[in-house]
Amino acid sequence: MKRLICLFSAVVIFCTYIFAQSGVLYEMVVSTDGTGDFIKIQDAIDATKAFPDKRITIFIKNGVYREKVRVPSWNNMLSIIGEDAEKTIIVWDDYFDKIDRGRNSTFFTYTFKVEADNFYAENLTIENSAGRVGQAVALHVEGNRCAFKNCRLLGNQDTAYLDGENSNQLFIDCIIEGTTDFIFGSATAVFSNCKIISRSDSYITAASTNEGKPFGFVFMNCKLSALEEVQSVFLGRPWRPYAKTVFMQCELGKHIHPEGWKVWSNVGNESTTFYAEYKNTGEGSKTENRVKWSHQLSDAEAANYTPFNILGTWVLHYIEL
Repeated sequence: MKRLICLFSAVVIFCTYIFAQSGVLYEMVVSTDGTGDFIKIQDAIDATKAFPDKRITIFIKNGVYREKVRVPSWNNMLSIIGEDAEKTIIVWDDYFDKIDRGRNSTFFTYTFKVEADNFYAENLTIENSAGRVGQAVALHVEGNRCAFKNCRLLGNQDTAYLDGENSNQLFIDCIIEGTTDFIFGSATAVFSNCKIISRSDSYITAASTNEGKPFGFVFMNCKLSALEEVQSVFLGRPWRPYAKTVFMQCELGKHIHPEGWKVWSNVGNESTTFYAEYKNTGEGSKTENRVKWSHQLSDAEAANYTPFNILGTWVLHYIEL
């Protein structure tokens, strides 16, 4: 009798498992008009299976989604695909003083946060609409092997926070707008064919690359432009020692300052940072007045800067090498 009860229990557990597996949604639709599976993006994310056996895709119809979105670490292998980058808009308006959680308030201001690995986003606008009120993050990424294609990242100070000592990230055909340090963090990230738009006289990048990392932020075939009134923008300044940032074969507008780079408040960073350029074009690409501690890559050095070498084999899914 005892054996029969154990056998019956095992069968029940197995059937429950099979039912649970068959009930997994691998494709979902979110729409503000109620014609999808969900109205809120966060509700769809919360409904996805944790640690799925294959990729789950959430399709987002055109609309303005006023919500603060988080992709937890257990929602790995998740894709979020918008209908149209200019019409599929995720927006929130938190900022440093509004959050009011002490000196680290910046890191709670995100509109869209990705903690999960193997995340993919396409055709989205992610915006922090707080305005010029200090630190206000639009996109915050901590996951590894995260890719963004044809996305618009809009904000002012601290638009894109790309974090994680072992985080590798890829941005293809994206638009990133901001004022001060609007691409910052410790992640290794490649920006391919992106448009980088400065909204004020300030700094584009503030990398905090960890010591010993071979790469930090690498911009390839990007176009750097600015609003009409903007006249003096630096390519970057080191948020921490050992910051690494490279611009390769990019078009640099006239708004780029002749010195190119700033050291921030710690002169000692001059000896640890690696700021470099390679065959850039445009009015802002002239190198004769660049700071002495920056670099111009040789052809041999530049050959090592490929998405494959920088980020790993996973980029083969997203970019033609």
